[in-house]
Amino acid sequence: MRLGIISALAEEQHGLIEALESPSSTIYGMRQYTAGKLWEIDAVCVLSRIGKVAAAMTAAILVEKYGVTHIVFTGVAGSGDRNVKVGDIVVADTLIQHDFDASPLFPKFEIPLTGLSSFATDVELTERLADAAGQVTRVHRGLIASGDQFIGKLTQIQALKTALPELLAVEMEGAAVAQVCFELGIPFAVIRTISDNANDEAAVDFMHFIKTVASRYAFDVIRNFCKTGYDGRAVDRR
Repeated sequence: MRLGIISALAEEQHGLIEALESPSSTIYGMRQYTAGKLWEIDAVCVLSRIGKVAAAMTAAILVEKYGVTHIVFTGVAGSGDRNVKVGDIVVADTLIQHDFDASPLFPKFEIPLTGLSSFATDVELTERLADAAGQVTRVHRGLIASGDQFIGKLTQIQALKTALPELLAVEMEGAAVAQVCFELGIPFAVIRTISDNANDEAAVDFMHFIKTVASRYAFDVIRNFCKTGYDGRAVDRR
């Protein structure tokens, strides 16, 4: 197993690169990829930057150039449900691109030539991450939606919730990574700490949270996960 760990921002991955044993860094495609051992697991950490294209490019490079066999995206998100509170963690079971609409050629949200509107995460990898996250804070499992827009208005999140009633969280990268991993046959998981309520106070709450809490949660969850001894050899693909 070689684990690729992606985050959009440095604060979402703070401490992980420092925890790598015998780290080795290279620059490729304007990103720094740092390889080493994380608690006995071979890993490559990288910041994708913000947005679906940036995340998709990063995921593809991790697989094709750096040989990762599994990918985890860790970061923050806005809440998409009143029961999902700031400080909770959402572990994705499925991801959807909420801003993708090729209708009337294809149904809304469906990715052309895949027949899918949402992508399921790897069962075993997701279960292990959810267990690891449960040692840190309250965990929810379900649908995460991604789009190339920061959801910072109440009207936006209300519209998304109407279109996607099962929605738990909104962010800007996960579903793009999900599509890349689906097409390349790579097991993946997405885990998001809730930083804000995706409403009119979202921008202020987001900046405060990411500086004070997000990095600690990500570090603790990945550490707990790595220490379970998961090697990825018995993967249950959905």
